[in-house]
Amino acid sequence: MQVRREPLADQAAELLLARIRAGEWQLGQRLPGETTLAPQLGVGRSTVREAIRQLAGRGLLTTRQGAGVFLAALDVREDWDLVLRRADIVTVIEARTAIEAEAAALAAERRTPTELRAIRKALADRAERRTDVEAHVDADMAFHRAVVVAAHNPVLVELFDGFVPRSRAAMVEMLRLRPGFDHATDHEAHDQLCRAIAERDAPSAALLSRTHLTSLKESLT
Repeated sequence: MQVRREPLADQAAELLLARIRAGEWQLGQRLPGETTLAPQLGVGRSTVREAIRQLAGRGLLTTRQGAGVFLAALDVREDWDLVLRRADIVTVIEARTAIEAEAAALAAERRTPTELRAIRKALADRAERRTDVEAHVDADMAFHRAVVVAAHNPVLVELFDGFVPRSRAAMVEMLRLRPGFDHATDHEAHDQLCRAIAERDAPSAALLSRTHLTSLKESLT
């Protein structure tokens, strides 16, 4: 059985989870190395590493420096730790909505041609970084910061910048908790926001920003 569709890391993680549930490895047993797992799953070694990181984050695997990857649980833990992690992401998304929806409206009203070019460039960069979770989140933060800068409100920029470390961590966690994230629909939402800002349509820009972030929030509850 091999991976057949995007995103590869999520599919690889699900295949590994299926093998764990089938009892292929015993609790505490060391898993085969990346060079063995990669051809079995039909993916590259970097994809295997990302799949292992996902399963480690879900409590199934543990990595021991210099020793390898070991089976830490026989199934996914749906416990209070996971519930609390999701709740923390939700609070971050609510704070992002407060900052970014207003910034989007102001950016539509105040953006300069140079700032619009910066937003479009950030959107293109974001589209190219879909396979690596952390790189994608960094590109996403850069896009939203370009929008906030175009709002010409230094307090909003200060709030956004001060919030980036927590926001970044929450978004990375969200993507790792959501196998099968729909990147095409997500990109379309950001493209529509860019177009509303280009057309100086402030109500639509605010609504698009709020609707997108609300959909992320609802996917976790």
